[in-house]
Amino acid sequence: MIAGASPDGNAATPAMTRQPPTISVIIPVYNAERYLAAAIESVLAQTAAPDEIIVVDDGSTDGSAAVARRMASVCYRWQAQAGASHARNQGLAAATGDWLAFLDADDLWTPDKLAKQRVVLETQPSVDMVFGQVQQFYSPVIPVTERRPPLPGGAQMTGYHVGAMLIRRAAFERAGPFDPQLQVAHFLEWYGRAETLGLQSVILPDVVMKRRIHTTNLGIRAHDRARLEYLKLARGKLDQGRQINAAPRADS
Repeated sequence: MIAGASPDGNAATPAMTRQPPTISVIIPVYNAERYLAAAIESVLAQTAAPDEIIVVDDGSTDGSAAVARRMASVCYRWQAQAGASHARNQGLAAATGDWLAFLDADDLWTPDKLAKQRVVLETQPSVDMVFGQVQQFYSPVIPVTERRPPLPGGAQMTGYHVGAMLIRRAAFERAGPFDPQLQVAHFLEWYGRAETLGLQSVILPDVVMKRRIHTTNLGIRAHDRARLEYLKLARGKLDQGRQINAAPRADS
């Protein structure tokens, strides 16, 4: 047989070049007109550009819709107010990417966030999701005298945060959507499910996200609800531990 020929003697068709995985970015927004443009611009400025940006408006009553609609390459969707977890799920339903990333409307990504995380997923097939470090900063709208506690040089924390993650879509779907009943603790609950299923993660030493602290952060606006949701998750963990301890052992 002639080299490069097909079994029927015709010239073989060149192997198709494998296309790189596509990335969808989902941004839920609720009355974040002041910050949304900067968040979207930090996505558009990525050195490894995503393939689509989906902004899901959770019933905003300010100018968030106008901001999203005037931004290039943004798919805008609206829903009656149902909370951030539901908005993320709406974005997921519309997303077409092989890999998924999330960003809150008041936060920012560093320019090489996706590029650095993409390398990990491309070179380590066993890794399901990649995180990075998160640097907190006070919004300029907060007077210096009210910035408590102080953040010298920008407080950095390990980035197990939804905005610091890049995840394979198939891995995300194994754990399932965010719980729409949880408005503040939905990522923590989701991550607990992911860990239980054995999803593998890597956390980079690099800062990939900047978390803006301001007077209308969700955790501040919904302080009481946040407290109840975190208590609910803690009780669930305790109950799960008791059930495991109470289960009969194979060697008993």
